[in-house]
Amino acid sequence: MRRPEDIIIRPILTEKAERLRDEYNKYTFEVRLDATKPEIKKAIEELFKVRVLKVNTMIVKPKKKRVLGRINRYGETRKWKKAIVTVHPEDKIEFEV
Repeated sequence: MRRPEDIIIRPILTEKAERLRDEYNKYTFEVRLDATKPEIKKAIEELFKVRVLKVNTMIVKPKKKRVLGRINRYGETRKWKKAIVTVHPEDKIEFEV
């Protein structure tokens, strides 16, 4: 059994994620690629002591980026998994920035 700290990599703190948090009580996290929805739900509940109503996940595909110093050379960003977690309206998650 994996620990919750191994499943949740980091919170996503973008303008869109903040809008989701403020308007819909949804929090966005980067999680392990092989994490399942039940594992993510359990990890969030254990780490932040909140009630999770729903978990949505998506794989963020790699994007091509130019490599500096090389002509016509491209690399890729990494592939990662994003989880959008809906929390009970009475619960809040506080992040230290």
